[in-house]
Amino acid sequence: MNDGAREPITLEVPAGGPVVLLLDGARAGLDERGLKAWAREQGAPRRASHTSRSYRHPYGLVAWHTEPVGIDMEQVDRFRSEFLDAICTPEERSLPVPDDVEAYIASLYCSKEAFSKAEGNPLRYHPSQVGSPMFWPEGRSGPWRAVELALPSGFRGWVCWRSMSTAR
Repeated sequence: MNDGAREPITLEVPAGGPVVLLLDGARAGLDERGLKAWAREQGAPRRASHTSRSYRHPYGLVAWHTEPVGIDMEQVDRFRSEFLDAICTPEERSLPVPDDVEAYIASLYCSKEAFSKAEGNPLRYHPSQVGSPMFWPEGRSGPWRAVELALPSGFRGWVCWRSMSTAR
């Protein structure tokens, strides 16, 4: 294994946002269990009091922030047509679906998952009850911020965080 194989990649997010790392388990020669262990080994930056993780082997994401943060990633895959209806709010069902429906569904779902993690209730929410951060104007909703992450081909990811700053 080369020396850089276990170096996480820092992803770009807007200023004041969380620190986000992408872990490439395949490059590091790790199976799914090893990838999760590697993610847990990542030391949080100073002053970061909130952490979130997501995994879709061979990749993992880790986010830290001084405020609540949530992160999620999904692999673009074939989804049953009923899945889109099951995860959409009534308003989202009325929106046009882009040609790349699988990527759209993956992004829609993981944006909601990231937000639910940031809110602190990922096991108690239902995606059809939560509006997707994909549709927030300028990635903002009250104190919440969201951004889609630049991930390897075939994967979609989102990070959401509470921002105490009201500056644009």
